[in-house]
Amino acid sequence: MKKPVKSEYIYLDVCALCRPFDDQRYMRIHLECEAVNMILNKIRLKKIKLAVSPVHYREIGDIPDPFERYNIMSLFNNYGESIKFNMKSTRQRAEHHFSAGFGVADAAHLAFAEAVNADF
Repeated sequence: MKKPVKSEYIYLDVCALCRPFDDQRYMRIHLECEAVNMILNKIRLKKIKLAVSPVHYREIGDIPDPFERYNIMSLFNNYGESIKFNMKSTRQRAEHHFSAGFGVADAAHLAFAEAVNADF
């Protein structure tokens, strides 16, 4: 049996990136935050690459807290890599995911993650 090919990219949606700023008193949020922090540590150590798409920038612009918005943008500026993609095929994949029941943003995130074969 062949070993699965490990992606060099990880794709985190904005909700995941915002976990460290959420109320940590709730166990689920705290555990999700710990998982995100472990992934971010691997990114900082350059063990994996953080894929960044246009959808990220659109969603980050909607974050009302300037401190949170600044920190996530700094993460992208310091460690993120912009995705190279074919707009037509990425849009088609996003439309496919949307028609399968994903929300608009999630469908777009998934399509961009697929464009670079990133773990999502």
